[in-house]
Amino acid sequence: MAGVKESGRLGISAFGDREPVELRANWTEDDVNAAIWAAYRQVLGNEHVMQSERLTSAESLLRQGQITVRDFVRAIAQSELYRKKFFYPNFQVRFIELNYKHLLGRAPYDEAEIAFHVDLYTTHGYEAEINSYIDSPEYQQSFGESVVPYYRDLVTTGVGQKTVGFTRMFQLYRGYANSDRAQSQTKSRLAWELARNTASPISPPSAGALSGAVGGRRGDVFRIRAVQASSSSAPTVRRSATEVIVSYDQLSNKLQQLNRAGSRVVSIQPV
Repeated sequence: MAGVKESGRLGISAFGDREPVELRANWTEDDVNAAIWAAYRQVLGNEHVMQSERLTSAESLLRQGQITVRDFVRAIAQSELYRKKFFYPNFQVRFIELNYKHLLGRAPYDEAEIAFHVDLYTTHGYEAEINSYIDSPEYQQSFGESVVPYYRDLVTTGVGQKTVGFTRMFQLYRGYANSDRAQSQTKSRLAWELARNTASPISPPSAGALSGAVGGRRGDVFRIRAVQASSSSAPTVRRSATEVIVSYDQLSNKLQQLNRAGSRVVSIQPV
């Protein structure tokens, strides 16, 4: 999406200049090693993996040809390692943002995508949440069985891309040498833009590569509409909607509270 000169200014030339990592037929040992490390780097948000953290069993299955790259990506995202790094310490909306980034190579495009995954996790749990990305037609069309996911919205692929994804990706991307956990950001970066359905601004935080400015104004308020999620053990009854008004600062916290209370968020609108 950006030219050579612009990609250098934006700090994304490493993505535009690099071919996706694919484990083709008749691969060599170097090929499978490259795929393994590219998968770790992508799914774990560019964080260094220590020897003791490696998923040796899944690596072995990939080397033996018993699983595909997509299966290996799934193994990382379903692992306790991934949960410790991204699930346990983060608010749920932030976790969903990172799942989009790590597994589909893009940022969420709208609030409906966030609401869908909040409801999915609440209803079906962690494994279903992770599988929903990896088993999606979007993943299959973009990466198939043999390509390691990469940041699609920082380059032009033509596969289901939206212009707004390029600007929002800079809210989640902080430079090639940075990692997602090093950002110390446990709350959503995109709540404001997604709620208002606006593109994210891009501004230089330093003399280095450009990245996304933190969107939202502290005076903004939002109306959250939610319904109580159904329970398999409870009789089916007509469910009434609940609406709450919260400030931008409290938006992520309130979404977490509603989720813990068993409510399903159906819309978030600026007041």
